[in-house]
Amino acid sequence: MKKYVLALDEGTTSVRAILFDKQAQVVSVAQHEFAQIYPEPGWVEHDPMEIYADQYAVMTECIAKSGVSPNEIAAVGITNQRETTVVWDKTTGRPVYNAIVWQCRRTSDICEKIVSDGMEEYIREKTGLRADAYFSASKIKWILDNVDGARKLAEKGDLIFGTIDTWLLWKLTDGRVHITDRTNASRTMLYDLRNNCWDKRLLEYFDIPESMLPEIRSSSEIYGTISIMGCEIPISGMAGDQQAALFGQGCFSSGEAKTTYGTGCFLLAHTGGELVSGSNGLITTAAASERDHFPEFALEGSVFIGGAVLQWLRDGTGLLRDVKDSEYFARKTSDSGGVYMVPAFTGLGAPYWRMDAKGAILGITRGTKTEHIIRAALESIAYQTNDLVDAMVGDNRMDITEMKVDGGASANDLLMQFQSDISDINIVRPVSGEATAMGAAFLAGLGVGFFKDRDELLKLCRSGKRFTPSMNSEERRKCLAGWKKAVKSVITNAEE
Repeated sequence: MKKYVLALDEGTTSVRAILFDKQAQVVSVAQHEFAQIYPEPGWVEHDPMEIYADQYAVMTECIAKSGVSPNEIAAVGITNQRETTVVWDKTTGRPVYNAIVWQCRRTSDICEKIVSDGMEEYIREKTGLRADAYFSASKIKWILDNVDGARKLAEKGDLIFGTIDTWLLWKLTDGRVHITDRTNASRTMLYDLRNNCWDKRLLEYFDIPESMLPEIRSSSEIYGTISIMGCEIPISGMAGDQQAALFGQGCFSSGEAKTTYGTGCFLLAHTGGELVSGSNGLITTAAASERDHFPEFALEGSVFIGGAVLQWLRDGTGLLRDVKDSEYFARKTSDSGGVYMVPAFTGLGAPYWRMDAKGAILGITRGTKTEHIIRAALESIAYQTNDLVDAMVGDNRMDITEMKVDGGASANDLLMQFQSDISDINIVRPVSGEATAMGAAFLAGLGVGFFKDRDELLKLCRSGKRFTPSMNSEERRKCLAGWKKAVKSVITNAEE
């Protein structure tokens, strides 16, 4: 009797494993943080072998803590940080270089050349993306061009590429399966959204051998099996973390939206089977779907530094000992005292897309206290997210009156209330904060018939606390004017 589904949730700073029962209740959780590597300013790397080792460790720990027999687990689902790029030798199984993380800006010059070569519009038309170092293609090219012997090995067919989903799937199946799903493929800047295939012109432009690329599948089907304590369990769900969260929040219909507050902040609005070309700095991406729901799409706005600004306050400044303390200190003051923080630590994402921007704290006076800076950091998360909401509602004509939220920072009541106030919309936080892992579990369960259909899943998506706007329009206008002025200062500084 199969009673559980296991989700492997590989994020930007930690790996987790979560066991869910048939009612989507969390049975057991295990989590490990892994190292962040910064070889040069603006460069961000991870050790792929450490990620795999830690992910395997938390998987076994989660099962052991639960007391559940592997024979009772129906399926395994994988969700992952997107765009992060791994290239490895398919014979030895060893990466030729560290994983280049989605936050890394080392390939900005490659992306500037894309624009000067006149390829930007073609990329937008085919992939739905912008020419930015955020996505995988320029990272693959950098590895092939800069790692000794890599290009020659790739041309011989000895090297293969994957985003983290593909890397984990390949390792967990002992090198038998080289597959990605549509959601992760759509983040590479090499994927033709309309035709569901790798684009040969882009492969030629970036000089990437097609033999390196994984096979593209749906987000819910059996890809292979993993042996856990002698039991073979299907791996049958796979999606990039933001699309997994959209699925886990039950956003299956056009117009339904969610924001995940993780390392970054990501607003996705489902557009059904319609491929809507993003404007106002938004991008078009694949939504997680089963084979019989193909194709489905979403509009996305991406903020590079969301909850990570609180980690910076802890690790970079010492103003916080624990990110969970941010709400306590922020509540010691009624507002930020005119202080604005623009955390462009890795450039500005949507709707600005300024790879060259650097972070700033503005409005400091002699009376500024630690609490003002902490509150300004929290508010910066909401301001950046509001920029995405404005972009969705503006040229893209989405009607967003309610937004579902998840991710670590969504547990902060002060932040969620300020988000509701500044965006003038209702915020709905689910009972479970595990939307990303739940999405992976839902997809895996559907892939083996553990869950019947989406109607069953909707009954399992339970809403929790609601936040409604309480700020008057004049105060909102003043706050937003200050934020826009702060962002303009950062952009002006980058231009100079």
